[in-house]
Amino acid sequence: MMDEFQITAPPDTCTVRALLEELQTRYPFLTVRTLGHSVLGRPIYALYLGEEHEPVLFAGAFHGMEWLTCALLLQFTADLCCALDTGGELAGIDVRRAWPGRGLVIVPCVNPDGVEIALHGAGAALHLQESVWQLSGGNPARWQANAHGVDLNHNFDAGWHTLRQMEQEAGITGPGPTRFGGTAPESEPETRLLTALCRSVPFRHAVAFHSQGEEIYGYYGASTPKKSALMARILALTSGYRVMEPEGLAAHGGFKDWFIRAFQRPGFTIEVGRGCNPLPLSDLPALRMRLREMMTLAALM
Repeated sequence: MMDEFQITAPPDTCTVRALLEELQTRYPFLTVRTLGHSVLGRPIYALYLGEEHEPVLFAGAFHGMEWLTCALLLQFTADLCCALDTGGELAGIDVRRAWPGRGLVIVPCVNPDGVEIALHGAGAALHLQESVWQLSGGNPARWQANAHGVDLNHNFDAGWHTLRQMEQEAGITGPGPTRFGGTAPESEPETRLLTALCRSVPFRHAVAFHSQGEEIYGYYGASTPKKSALMARILALTSGYRVMEPEGLAAHGGFKDWFIRAFQRPGFTIEVGRGCNPLPLSDLPALRMRLREMMTLAALM
């Protein structure tokens, strides 16, 4: 039964490793690979299901304090594996019947160092703990960046130079807990790992999970495919979220922006949940139920 797999602790590196071992034991058809490692040497995992020809990509936890997106992706992985294994429905969809020819790659935690810092404090930054403590103003629970103080969702090569100027005009001139895009696009190992994955696998479309706001973004200039608008409406109708266009410092440099510009294929950012980051783990059951249909359709479209 789907409810047998429950995430009961925030997804730090040790918890994620244990959950992945449990999932692989239950579902041998789930493949787990290590894409590489973060600034501080923590593994960045990719989970593979189904066909590897034009799969869909889900990725989460780009920002440290948005760690609930990692838990959501791991829970969805478990629910999807269970439905494929047992023939049960997922959000009323017979996924086993719909799955032939489909594939999904899930990177549940793009920024494991940031998640560790947000969950466990500056000490989780190891030899960089003094820098993290100072940059966070003594409040690392709201840390967004990686261990270098670079906001990974400002570090992709899509309008990066425009974004850098906007950051400077906003007084963001160096490393910090959020919104500093680094010294160059793809300066960070976490960013490079994700772009290398996308360059090596012909993803049909990509979905980045963030929190919070209950909003969907799927547009990035003239490179945006025409079908993206219809896909965004489907995601909105099945989640109750609003389709929006990002503004200001959120308008460039993100993974979704880079994916659309680089491949002219649909890319989306989903801002899950509502409240104040970090959203609590107690929000996960409601998010799981509300977004199950949207996530299933996003994997099948």
